[in-house]
Amino acid sequence: MIVIENVGPRSPATTKRRWANKIKWGFLLGLMVLIYGSHAPLITLTKVDGQVPFNASSCVLMIELTKLLISLLSLALTGSTSTLKSPPYLLLVAPYAVPAVLYTFNNNLVVVMQAYMDPSSFQMLSNLKIASTALLYSVCLGKRLRSAQWVALGLLMAAGGFHSYSTLDLQGPQRADVDEGPRLHITAWGLFLVLVYCGVSGLAAVYTERVLKSQKLPLSVQNLYLYVFGVAINGLSSLSAIGSDKRFLEGYSWVVWVIIAGQAANGLLMSVVLKHGSGITRLFVISSSILVNALLSWAILGLQLTPLFPLPCAMIGLAAYLYYR
Repeated sequence: MIVIENVGPRSPATTKRRWANKIKWGFLLGLMVLIYGSHAPLITLTKVDGQVPFNASSCVLMIELTKLLISLLSLALTGSTSTLKSPPYLLLVAPYAVPAVLYTFNNNLVVVMQAYMDPSSFQMLSNLKIASTALLYSVCLGKRLRSAQWVALGLLMAAGGFHSYSTLDLQGPQRADVDEGPRLHITAWGLFLVLVYCGVSGLAAVYTERVLKSQKLPLSVQNLYLYVFGVAINGLSSLSAIGSDKRFLEGYSWVVWVIIAGQAANGLLMSVVLKHGSGITRLFVISSSILVNALLSWAILGLQLTPLFPLPCAMIGLAAYLYYR
């Protein structure tokens, strides 16, 4: 006779904790969806005569500096400053430099890519990072995926390819003069940049998750190490751009400051997901944010969605169902 112990109805306290935990995660992931979905439309909203008016390097530096200051404040509020009394070991801190370099590269690339595609095209094609991250997730972290999950990832790649083919702008900017308003579009160079962005994003997410989970340190301390390198690297990038036409804070508006605040919050929330969840969860948040992106692009930018646009959206939704069922 097989006896299974501790099986029975859960206590009210346990059920309450489980629901509280689900609500917290739901709020956190929902906030990430909102922030990520609004990023590209907000950048487009700052454009003057089709160009981004601010210095991309200075914007990324301000985002990293904001995350560093919030991490320091979190250390002070949680009383974890005692962990910083002694100098940290070099081998303990050095791994945090790698994701700082990768994220710095991608953060600048996001701004550059807006000149070669519309916000919804960027949001849709960026879902290809789910496939690249899952491949690295399986190879580097040793996480085996089910057959249905690989099918889901293949469906995501098909959705991105279908969308890029149906909106690929191969006739150049002259075609834009024929259209009455903005529409979905992406140039061949923009498609290449998206592929680079997705590959680097997958590598950064998997590596960061491995570092955060392998070291038994408070998350606020790990964030501090990560953003110290982020500020240092982006500071050097800003110094190299001193000779450019734009000054450090030139072109900043209230929209740019909203972008800085949102991306700083998103970076901190992302650390929570990578520490206690997985990079795959983060990427499906990005996939879900396409609805927010499409609604904002329609309401704020007047973007005209093609009749075929709902099809890749449905394919991504089906992929999410197959992966998490």
